[in-house]
Amino acid sequence: MTVRKVALLTAGGLAPCLSAAVGGLIQRYTEVDPSIEIIAYRNGYHGLLLGNSIPVTQAVRDHAAVLDRFGGSPIGNSRVKLTNVADCVSRGLVQEGQDPLKEAADQLTRDGVDVLHTIGGDDTNTTAADLAAYLHENDYELTVVGLPKTIDNDVVPIKQTLGAWTAAEMGALFARDIVAEHSANPRALVIHEVMGRNCGWLTAQTALEYRKWLADQTWVPEIGLSERAWDVHAVYVPEMEIDLAAEATRLKGVMDEVGNVNIFLSEGAGVDSIVAELEAAGQEVPRDAFGHVKLDKINPGQWFGSRFSGMIDAEKTQVWKSGYFARSAAANPADLALIKQCTDLAVDAALRGESGVTGQDLERKDELRVIEFPRIKGARPFDIDTPDFTRMLAEIGQPKGKKVATGH
Repeated sequence: MTVRKVALLTAGGLAPCLSAAVGGLIQRYTEVDPSIEIIAYRNGYHGLLLGNSIPVTQAVRDHAAVLDRFGGSPIGNSRVKLTNVADCVSRGLVQEGQDPLKEAADQLTRDGVDVLHTIGGDDTNTTAADLAAYLHENDYELTVVGLPKTIDNDVVPIKQTLGAWTAAEMGALFARDIVAEHSANPRALVIHEVMGRNCGWLTAQTALEYRKWLADQTWVPEIGLSERAWDVHAVYVPEMEIDLAAEATRLKGVMDEVGNVNIFLSEGAGVDSIVAELEAAGQEVPRDAFGHVKLDKINPGQWFGSRFSGMIDAEKTQVWKSGYFARSAAANPADLALIKQCTDLAVDAALRGESGVTGQDLERKDELRVIEFPRIKGARPFDIDTPDFTRMLAEIGQPKGKKVATGH
């Protein structure tokens, strides 16, 4: 296959990999064949539908490695689903009666694009799959190669998504400061709300990373600097049943003993209960273009805080959200190494005309390969039987609880 022009786009929420992945693709193409033209669509599928692109100039190629140092995405993101016609029309991305998939395909054709690289999570790559299928069915000659971005680490069948390690590390850094708020008031309840709609991996990993830091510290309990007060006292994830009454009894015991309680909460934990409560009260539950509950609108952390506060006799309750802090970071060394593996493979696959998503395939013995688009799905659950997680729960005295299905 002859490749003359390549397009890049980043989409969905931010993750600590987007900037580095853009830079990695640019560097790899420049190494392999600098004659290949590269453009970037601004703000993901939003820019593709509007034909809003920017050229990757020689100056950009010369400085592409600089992108490793930054979070966010230099080319911008958005949440656009090409099969949600009504949403695309309402946002002015297509006209009434137009098919967004066809408009996207026609724009790629007008721009002379041979390869499209999509960098995003399950929504971005399932949208890419829809686009790739449409292109194939309608005889468009285009290769689509995605890269798996999401801090939730919940894309099927990918072992490790880009940016997730960094997000956990940054969430743990965030926790160091907000957990200190337990000393601001007697009987303080501090809730650290971590991103994770359907998957508790990030919450669990953030708690594990934070407790690694705790284990490395020197404590002076005689003056009140106690590891027990700084520790995590509960970790709640969507995949685990939460018995509020039983947990309140346990945590009240912690409060009485230590003088404070620290909870790490996945934003998706307990959402089904919250939604049921809102709908029973006749309130509309806000959802995005993909049909997902808008978690920032229903505030799971506040919901848990309001219920636990009285049950454990907290005098002050604080809810802190690390999500935007964690997802906007620059990639750490572990993620940078994985990003490079995936971007190099993505370019090699594109040059041989192979579409799919690059990643470690859990169903192929973790082989780094181009995974077929039809196999890409979201909401891979976190396994609460993972040894590190069960060991942590045992150490903090929390019952594991029953497994529950997730999906919001």
